[in-house]
Amino acid sequence: MKRPVIGVTGADGHLPVAWWFIRWALWRCGAKAVRMTPRRDATAVLDGVIISGGDDIDPGLYLPHDPERAPMNPERDRFEIAVLETALPANLPVLGICRGAQLLNVVLGGSLLPDLRPLRRRTSNRRTPLARKTLLVEPDTALEAILGGRRLRINSLHHQAIDRLGEGLVVSGRDLDGFVQAVESPGKRFLKGVQWHPEYLPTRAAHLNLFRALVQAASTAGGGEC
Repeated sequence: MKRPVIGVTGADGHLPVAWWFIRWALWRCGAKAVRMTPRRDATAVLDGVIISGGDDIDPGLYLPHDPERAPMNPERDRFEIAVLETALPANLPVLGICRGAQLLNVVLGGSLLPDLRPLRRRTSNRRTPLARKTLLVEPDTALEAILGGRRLRINSLHHQAIDRLGEGLVVSGRDLDGFVQAVESPGKRFLKGVQWHPEYLPTRAAHLNLFRALVQAASTAGGGEC
């Protein structure tokens, strides 16, 4: 059977560690990964898209009256916004990881909390790829079915988070401080965002199931150009 093609976005100019982990996860789940960056935006027929993690989202995209905050990677912001503006109307399966979940929310009209660190009360904001935080999954969500439970250990490499939800999104998971850790769109084939990095937890079946569910949706998506 032909492997579905999943475009994986990322940044130029540094060692693409996340790309290699995501590529491996997708291959294990039966898909072929194609790397996409602002300078490697080769047109391809895609069956799904992953917007991967990385630098902060430019607050100017959701806080236009906050001039003191500078863009972190405006070239990547523009590139990935364009990818989403193509993929979303085509109903391609989309998974946003960390920064990708945040950008998905912003593109759909939502906003972010620029810095969680002073707001945390029950958990620390220590950045680690290890599973040191707790995810509380909302009942009766697609995420609950994918992960196979209501409580899961996750990692954390972010200090921004989703605040006001974008159009069509619902919260599917929170951490112990109540901050959004996962969103999904019930009206779409597969449109989900997670704040943690499942690619860095490859030995845990629940996290691999996120990629497996994306690949399953992509296998019936029909393909589209990005």
